[in-house]
Amino acid sequence: MRLFRDLPEEQQRALLAFARFLASESEAPVREIPEPEPIPRPEGESVVKAMKRLSATYHMLDKSKLLNETSTLMAQHVMQGRAAHEVIDELEVVFEMHYRRLAGKDEAE
Repeated sequence: MRLFRDLPEEQQRALLAFARFLASESEAPVREIPEPEPIPRPEGESVVKAMKRLSATYHMLDKSKLLNETSTLMAQHVMQGRAAHEVIDELEVVFEMHYRRLAGKDEAE
């Protein structure tokens, strides 16, 4: 940005025009994001089983991108005694949020 600001106005316009050209030429192909495959939440589900269920439901997500949030919630359950149903509720939100972001559905609708 500093380099851009240091350019004369005419060269800034030329650079922006070239950037727009490159962006239009290199638009990535739209990839199809599969819909989640909902699995009903069983009564009395454990946090571990919920993780497996949500991983199967949202099979298209990169689990490594969920690791920080899911491991924090798991630790709250195991180490701090947080109720399983509360943790599972939050896990469902985390998975849904990551899916919506991947599918481009996280904008204001």
